[in-house]
Amino acid sequence: MVLPSRISAHTCRVTITAPHRSPFALALSVIVVSADSGPSLRECVRSVLASTLPLELILIDNDSHDGVPEAIERAHAHDTRLQVIYNYRNLGFGPAANLAAKQAHGQALLILNPDCLLPRDDLQRLLDLLSGQPGAGLIGAVVCDAEGRPDPASWRRDPLLQRALNSLFDRPGEKINIEREIPAELVEAEAVSGAVMLMPRAMFQRLGGFDEDYFLHCEDLDLCRRVRNLGYQVLLAGDVRVLHGKGSSSRHRPVFVSRHKHRGMWRWFRKHDPAARNPLTAGVVWLGIWGHFLLQIPRQLLRRKAGSE
Repeated sequence: MVLPSRISAHTCRVTITAPHRSPFALALSVIVVSADSGPSLRECVRSVLASTLPLELILIDNDSHDGVPEAIERAHAHDTRLQVIYNYRNLGFGPAANLAAKQAHGQALLILNPDCLLPRDDLQRLLDLLSGQPGAGLIGAVVCDAEGRPDPASWRRDPLLQRALNSLFDRPGEKINIEREIPAELVEAEAVSGAVMLMPRAMFQRLGGFDEDYFLHCEDLDLCRRVRNLGYQVLLAGDVRVLHGKGSSSRHRPVFVSRHKHRGMWRWFRKHDPAARNPLTAGVVWLGIWGHFLLQIPRQLLRRKAGSE
């Protein structure tokens, strides 16, 4: 039986009680970060463990209270490919993923959202693409809703200020999302969805993992940008379509999630957008981001209330 790893909320020291795995035996380490992610997490774990690839699945939980991670651990107690790590506070997405990556042994890392279903053939396809593209630093997939509609965030550009304004006011010119049909082939991108991100473990380590100053949202955009800054490609596997169910974490904490999303936007702008060098422009952007956040609160609270009735 694989026992859980325990993390102290005060010291963040990890005690690993899972059996040692040879780093040469595994092609892939799949990392799933959960936080009250609900029943969809069970299906996500099942879809990964259904694969015959030499892999491990590291499920790292950010202080869930729904009992699902514990139930998953019991259900797969005899599967040594699964390792569960429990955090006793919500560390945020990036810090949790980084912590899990330190325990990984696979040659490649797949960061997978807990509400995504990735069939075994698609896992193999992504690995084949990564190994066949020497210049690839990161590969994403097209994430779709239950009706098969692609999420526009699957294929997008850096959210530079001018593009953000064009997107917000629907003006002519480049926008953040690429507004044309995603071809069913491998294409280059500036950024892909953080719901499915595959990269060599050595690349993740070289980058130092996710920037932990992002708590939730925009850390995927930041990671893609830093991969490209090193001279490597960010690619989108247009023929790999992944069901993305939009888990419960966001639905029952909409204001919390929105606050961190806007905080992530502000950090990305300050870190990567040349427009941030102008103090006046930066001040206007700060007011715009946080004004937008405040305007969203009433609608989010109403949506949460409607969903609970």
